[in-house]
Amino acid sequence: MKKIAIQGVPGSYHDIAAHKYFKDEEIELICCNTFEDVFENMRKDSNVIGVIAIENTIAGSLLHNYELLRASGATIIGEHKLRISHSIMCLPDEDWDDLTEVNSHPVALAQCREFLQHHPGLKVVETEDTAGSAENISRNQLKGHAAICSKYAAELYGMKILQEGIETNKHNFTRFLVVCDPWMADELKDRSKINKVNLVFSLPHNEGSLSQVLSIFSFYKINLTKIQSLPIIGREWEYLFYVDIMFNDYLRYKQAIDAVTPLTKALKILGEYAEGESTL
Repeated sequence: MKKIAIQGVPGSYHDIAAHKYFKDEEIELICCNTFEDVFENMRKDSNVIGVIAIENTIAGSLLHNYELLRASGATIIGEHKLRISHSIMCLPDEDWDDLTEVNSHPVALAQCREFLQHHPGLKVVETEDTAGSAENISRNQLKGHAAICSKYAAELYGMKILQEGIETNKHNFTRFLVVCDPWMADELKDRSKINKVNLVFSLPHNEGSLSQVLSIFSFYKINLTKIQSLPIIGREWEYLFYVDIMFNDYLRYKQAIDAVTPLTKALKILGEYAEGESTL
């Protein structure tokens, strides 16, 4: 049985992503309050696998998680793109007329802004977790409270779903990375399917240094799917560049890495893996 550390409680989107990625496998969830706790559990037990959100099609990148990943020494072995669909739920013996307050994570609340505007009588209260809001309402029998979270949390916590699909944008996906200790990586992924890589590097203060790197990737027909820059703390006007690339030819990818390495500083490959599935 695989031990999987996630941020959140059972019924959270991290829980769903973990079960989607490890479908047909038995997993033991380690539920953590923060992403720092996820990596701490991995540090304490090298058999623990982490599932962490890294970006959302609406809210953008989770920049802090890039830094946690780089500092942890963990490697990416896979990804999963989960369609995020929010539901509003309450205690089973209550209904719309009983509600005075709605609880959820601030990102989820923002993604349901249009729905909430149609219910101005509900006081909107931010919490630390989507499914955790449902768990808290159920455990403490909070009358008049509703939670916005995944519909799967309703069954887990004995809540009543009032409405499904309340998110404003129906093309709302979150990309989750599956990460582990490097010694486990080879047994957890199929090397023959690798076509995606995450890497990070900094650049010297030379004119055109970034464009040179991008030109080399273009020459080797490497597809840059994302580039994200973060300032290096304590070094003014210097940045780390987090880059996602895809390729069809592994040898050509390795040649491109060999070519760009002398032009960069501290280039590090965060993981090589197969592009993930997208699921509802």
